[in-house]
Amino acid sequence: MSRPVPGAGCTVDELMVVTLAREFTSDTRAFNGAVSFIPVCAYLLARETHAPGLVWAASSIAIDADPPAIPESTLSDALWDGATMLSNSPFDFWAYAQGARYNTFAFRGAQIDKFGNVNNTVIGSYTNPKVRLPGGGGMADLGGMIPNVYLWTTTHNARTLVEKVDFRSGLGWGDGGDHRRRLGFSGGPQLCVTDLCVMDFHPETKAMRLRSVHPGVTIRDVQDATGFEVAMPRGTVGETDLPTPAELSILRDVVDPTGSRLREFA
Repeated sequence: MSRPVPGAGCTVDELMVVTLAREFTSDTRAFNGAVSFIPVCAYLLARETHAPGLVWAASSIAIDADPPAIPESTLSDALWDGATMLSNSPFDFWAYAQGARYNTFAFRGAQIDKFGNVNNTVIGSYTNPKVRLPGGGGMADLGGMIPNVYLWTTTHNARTLVEKVDFRSGLGWGDGGDHRRRLGFSGGPQLCVTDLCVMDFHPETKAMRLRSVHPGVTIRDVQDATGFEVAMPRGTVGETDLPTPAELSILRDVVDPTGSRLREFA
């Protein structure tokens, strides 16, 4: 379950949504996939606050949807209310994605490794897995097409944040360094927001690097909960900036009055 942020007047789910929302601008052209309550809330919050020009395709279909509340699924047609148009997935969506007319997407997976690669396919060997997962959906394609990829997870532990994913459902920075560029792909993962901290990626090695810890969390807490050595920035690591009262009010009362974001903490 989500938990209160010490001395902040908010909960971790709210901190994660606000942190992610602040990364988006009016130049953001985003869409969402399944079980994506945190990024959907973040897109809507950004659009309601500092990024009114943000374009969002709900469920990758409904352009500029404006639902009164977020339903039980982020692929539900109840999310499409108020849309200016419905795009056709095979012909419209994939053409927009391939041409980078959509420039932002958010991934979550059963495993995320230190270079931002995501696994939602199998745990263990592909031919003889311990667990067969739902699959990557469009991750394999979108990981290479979309310039700005954001990662999130509400389960920051050594099972989720691993040294190397068992299967690459979605490409991050590959093997690190210039691997992604050598494969011919532009962009890449920008940020990883978790229930403990915020991490970005070292500009040269492309390894995850600690940017901030949430209030009440220490650097040691983050390292102990991570399955790889987290890179450190030069200088000190500060606390994650807290939501403002206005951001919290809009998130709670306008964007997500039913608390759909808490489904990711069940």
